[in-house]
Amino acid sequence: MPEKYNLHIVIAEDDMDDADVITETFNNNPNFSKVSLVANGEELLNYLKSDQNENPDVILTDINMPIIDGIEALQEILSNDELKNIPCFVYSTSINPSYKEKCDDMGVKAYLIKPYSFEAFAEIPKTILSIIEA
Repeated sequence: MPEKYNLHIVIAEDDMDDADVITETFNNNPNFSKVSLVANGEELLNYLKSDQNENPDVILTDINMPIIDGIEALQEILSNDELKNIPCFVYSTSINPSYKEKCDDMGVKAYLIKPYSFEAFAEIPKTILSIIEA
């Protein structure tokens, strides 16, 4: 388990407004010392496979993204021996039960519904911390 107050999270989010808010939310949380942002599942996979980057402590991905969506990216991540132990979280505006079921079956730690207010976004890091510390 990574040290508290020094976590690195990689966030995959294609919507720039949501990306700005979620990045700011994690930057404002003292438990996360590094926040990396990618725009889709392909960029997430490339980030994780690059020798230039250390593996993050946590991955948070949207589902509906261009090129490679969040579920496809997670399938690859969670079947990779070097990456499968990184806690992965999904957040999405979709409440489609089949998405949640796929995520649960793959071993995603939580399926979070994307909030509509800035204040509610601040709960996402707290929720993630409570799950990885459990």
